Amino acid sequence: MNFNLHVKLNDGTSTDVVGIAADIVAFETKFDMSMARLEKELKMTHLFYLAWHVLHRTGETKLDFDKWLETVDMVSAAEPKK
Repeated sequence: MNFNLHVKLNDGTSTDVVGIAADIVAFETKFDMSMARLEKELKMTHLFYLAWHVLHRTGETKLDFDKWLETVDMVSAAEPKK
């Protein structure tokens, strides 16, 4: 169960990320909730955390979550790449 997010940074650059099982488990552990509940209980914090976790896991950012948030304009759902 992968997910796709689009991350736009304050400097105008953007990237698409693909989350994997490791990111889902980290999310469920941090927020003590199932990803299945996101459809009804989505908070922007959830999307930001998922995007950060993918970028941190893949080494694309070394910043901790709070510092990384200061660099982000928006995170949104993205279409899977074909």
